[in-house]
Amino acid sequence: MQNLPYKEVKEKIDQAESITLLSHLNPDADTLGTALGIYALLSKVLNKKIEVVNASNALPQYMDFLPNFKKIKHHMDYTQSLIIACDCGSIHRLGFDLEGRDIINIDHHQSNTRYGCINVILSDYASASQVAFALFREIYTIEADAATCFYAALLSDTRYFTTTAVNVEVFSVARALVEAGAKPDKIAYHFTQRRPLASLRILQRALASLSLYENAQVATLSVTRSDTEATGATVADMEGIVDYARSLVTVEIALFAVELDEGVRISLRSKKVDVSKVALAFGGGGHKVAAGFTFEKGGVQESIDTILQKIKALHLLS
Repeated sequence: MQNLPYKEVKEKIDQAESITLLSHLNPDADTLGTALGIYALLSKVLNKKIEVVNASNALPQYMDFLPNFKKIKHHMDYTQSLIIACDCGSIHRLGFDLEGRDIINIDHHQSNTRYGCINVILSDYASASQVAFALFREIYTIEADAATCFYAALLSDTRYFTTTAVNVEVFSVARALVEAGAKPDKIAYHFTQRRPLASLRILQRALASLSLYENAQVATLSVTRSDTEATGATVADMEGIVDYARSLVTVEIALFAVELDEGVRISLRSKKVDVSKVALAFGGGGHKVAAGFTFEKGGVQESIDTILQKIKALHLLS
């Protein structure tokens, strides 16, 4: 049992006139599943205004099976609400001006900047939803809708229970969520059998860009703005592409660069090398084997070259 601030969190929630659940920009399954899971919990037991919000215009549509998915808004209606931030390492990634707001910060990133008035950060946990489950199971009853959202988030962030964060406790949580009403087969179906055609077309272009460096210990994949325009792909359609580079037998560090309007978004993955050191050097963050950041200036190849130089400078490879 973790020594979590159960009492402080419940008091803060009970005192709030309204609550806003926020997930990070370019949302993935963990941030949305965690937010929707908490929304499902609170909306059933509290008689107060609650909203679930994401600043990005595009959401991953394969997640539309999650309870209350259609209630996700792209703007905040409550100006004085308590903020509950889900799976977000830094406040700017929430996409809103939150100066002066009370924030409960729920996350599992070791690089989290602890921007909340209450920070519930468990960096050894496999997903933010696992953190939320550990916290809220002691305060409220976890029912089927919340369990479905939390399980979906856990399944996604563990890459189907294959990451280094998976342990006995993770399977214990998964079991508890299934016992509470989550349906593993139905959730897995939505993650694995509902890919849009654009996701395969953008994957084809990304794989065509494959390059190897440092005696094939580093693999890079990239997607340009013209690639996304030609395929109609969104950022959500590119989820998991970086793992193709990491899957190569010789590769220790995988890099996926995506050219977006706001800059070149970088995703880093490794088998055991601490790539969070690279991300932190460029203002990003994440975990030891999964991290990311965005270059606001420069092109795709320029960004890749800069990262390769940083990997050398940090002596991350033997």
